[in-house]
Amino acid sequence: MNPTILLFLAKRCPLNVPAAVLIFSLFLSGCQMKSAFLMPPALEGTDNGEVFLYAQPFPQEADRLRFNIEAVFALREDGTVFPLSLSLSEFRSRDMKRQRLIASGLLPPGRYSGFSFRVRDASLEVEEGEANLLIPKEPVKVEFLFDISKEKSYVMWLKFNYTQAIIRGVAFSPSFSVFFPERPVAGLLGYVANYDSNNITVFDKKSMHVIGTITSGKGPGGIAIEQNLRRAYVTLEGDDSVDVIDMTSGEVINNIKLSPGDSPREPVLTPDRRLLLTANTRSDTVSVIDPSSLIELNRVPVGNGPNSIVIDPAGRRAYVFNTISSTISVIDLANRSVAATISTEPGPIRGQFNREGNRLYVVHEWSSYITVIDPFSLSVLSRIRAGMGVNTLKLDTRTNLLYVSKKHDAMIEVYDPISAVPVDYIQGEGSISYMTIDSEENNLYLVVPETQTVVIVDIISKKVIAAIDVGRKASWVTMMGER
Repeated sequence: MNPTILLFLAKRCPLNVPAAVLIFSLFLSGCQMKSAFLMPPALEGTDNGEVFLYAQPFPQEADRLRFNIEAVFALREDGTVFPLSLSLSEFRSRDMKRQRLIASGLLPPGRYSGFSFRVRDASLEVEEGEANLLIPKEPVKVEFLFDISKEKSYVMWLKFNYTQAIIRGVAFSPSFSVFFPERPVAGLLGYVANYDSNNITVFDKKSMHVIGTITSGKGPGGIAIEQNLRRAYVTLEGDDSVDVIDMTSGEVINNIKLSPGDSPREPVLTPDRRLLLTANTRSDTVSVIDPSSLIELNRVPVGNGPNSIVIDPAGRRAYVFNTISSTISVIDLANRSVAATISTEPGPIRGQFNREGNRLYVVHEWSSYITVIDPFSLSVLSRIRAGMGVNTLKLDTRTNLLYVSKKHDAMIEVYDPISAVPVDYIQGEGSISYMTIDSEENNLYLVVPETQTVVIVDIISKKVIAAIDVGRKASWVTMMGER
């Protein structure tokens, strides 16, 4: 054994014994010593917490800097090091104009002393081109005391300190200040359901920054917000249940158990907020839940493969889009039973009512048309040719314009329902799985799973104004003040 290593172990050993005895015992018993770089086994199970590191926008003075982070570690107070999963490794000015998720990972409960960053390379733009900077050989520690609790998620913000990072113009050392973000009032909160990450990303819709995450059950697929009670209801496909979130505290305060095999999806509240409905995709039912008592009142059998539900503006009927059976089940909410069934074109996915409530627009998985249905006579009034692959739509009740997206297409078409032709286009940043509108800020929110972002578009200018880094397979976005 290397003498230097033995001396190091002797100094780290908690036992007050002579060095010779210590060295001898190390050889015989294989004493397990904890160094500052002891790596833990892979973390599994549900007892762990989770941490997310979001870098705030870089200062303008960092425009000439480029560097690569090779690894990020969380440092427990006992010296154990936990590697985090990198979401962003290369840091360039053009990519750091907005908040970015740089690393995340599971951590066992306990107290932590900070993080360390291992740098791969760094350079600075000069008149002659790029000049390589000297980098530290060992990971650089950033001190920040924090505690991790069981099954809790934590978002931490990192502020990059450019003047401290560049040393005499020839060397680079990652310099970050770490802090917890302040939580805005509930009226500014937005939520993103991350199906594969099993969590909810919480953002401030004013600053368009992530301020927290909430650990959920398995497969969060949709969210309904009750604005008066400051509650959010999250359907969990993998757990056959609905999480209830207190928006003020950001905590899951209850869980509504449904039947095994339900796989609930896309929850919706009635306009009077007295009923919560979920489309149960595998049991071919709709659960009718009392949100005040959190009790499932009854369940209504519908067609095969119910994907989503929309309720008319009057709150009298719910329209359930049964993708497999190509039907729409019309539920009378007063009687909580199916009043009628409408046959549709192949694979109805979801629908939207216009402002007046006398037109229901339906998109289909296997049809190139958007069907326009009269909700009173339940007859098809017309069809809008949109092409194959339409997967989501959003009707702006302020203008009655339809925003339509297709699978594998970043372009959003804006339809005038009267002329039934596109009147405008929005260039997105990837294929969209869901979209909605923030009425207060007049912004269109687009969920883009392939880039793990929610892209925000100004409805007036049709330009992208921001993007938010979220979790894996994001499936839903909603916010206070949604229309």
